[in-house]
Amino acid sequence: MAANLLEAVKAPEARSRLSTARPPSDATIRSLDSADQVLLTKLLTEPVDYVDHPDFADDGIARRLFGGEARLEHRLSTRFRELPDGVSDSVAAGERLPALSAEAEALLFMRFNFARKHVAEILDRHSGKPLSASATRVLLAWGHRVLAARSVIVRLNMPLVLAMAKRTRLSGIDFNDMISEGNMALLRSVEKFDCARGYKFSTYSCRAILKSFSRVAMRASRYRGKFPAEFDPAMERSDFIERRRDGLERDCVDELKDILIQNLAGLSDVERKVIDERFALSDYTGQAMAPKTLEQVGHLIGVTKERVRQIQNNALRKIRSALEENFLAA
Repeated sequence: MAANLLEAVKAPEARSRLSTARPPSDATIRSLDSADQVLLTKLLTEPVDYVDHPDFADDGIARRLFGGEARLEHRLSTRFRELPDGVSDSVAAGERLPALSAEAEALLFMRFNFARKHVAEILDRHSGKPLSASATRVLLAWGHRVLAARSVIVRLNMPLVLAMAKRTRLSGIDFNDMISEGNMALLRSVEKFDCARGYKFSTYSCRAILKSFSRVAMRASRYRGKFPAEFDPAMERSDFIERRRDGLERDCVDELKDILIQNLAGLSDVERKVIDERFALSDYTGQAMAPKTLEQVGHLIGVTKERVRQIQNNALRKIRSALEENFLAA
């Protein structure tokens, strides 16, 4: 759409960044359920990190951590066969467990990081190429193990946040804000905790939770300094500036359409073709097409995707210059 093209014209040119792995085929994605599609998107778009452990190099580590080798439930499954686990099953059932021993806690964290390690290795092996159907299912199976282990760890330690919030007395601070910030600190602690150092997780996470409470107090203090009075809707400022900005945005889009239709930016035929395909433009006023990637456009015009990026950036500079001369300068 023209509005999307306007954002690209106004934005600075971005540097290209290689992805770790490319998505699988459309047929493979369609064969997955909605939850697996969401998890696959998360694994492919977010950085995957893990805390290494010396025992991960042992041959029998998978059997020690999960009771057996990693085998899918069936050929088209996205989950491994899991043996009964007293701790995980009890947590999933909502039972309140006593404090875990150091060995049981270390086992949970080793499962969590061992699964993350396998996710990272699968993505590294498919760097720059699409995932196969079998690799996608194994990747998702390890991803489910990551989520399951993290869920157990977090649910076992959430009472720690509540207990520390009750013990930490901060005047003028909303209790729910403290709980929310403490839970976020707990999640970050789970991601970074190294059980190989021999400490309990509560020892590591308590400091992070206390620091999160301090951040809540600092934000509240700054807020009271700027807004000493309670919010009064009757004194809310007018939305004139926002409405005027929206009007200017619409005018910019209309001017951009004129520039493209009349080719006021002096684009070549190749540049117009690249802009049309990349930003899903048909005739600039009618029904839009589906946007295409750099590689897809490259196949259309017979060049590499890097050359398409160069043509696109050059065309955007011309359009930006025409927009500044014909509209923004006025």
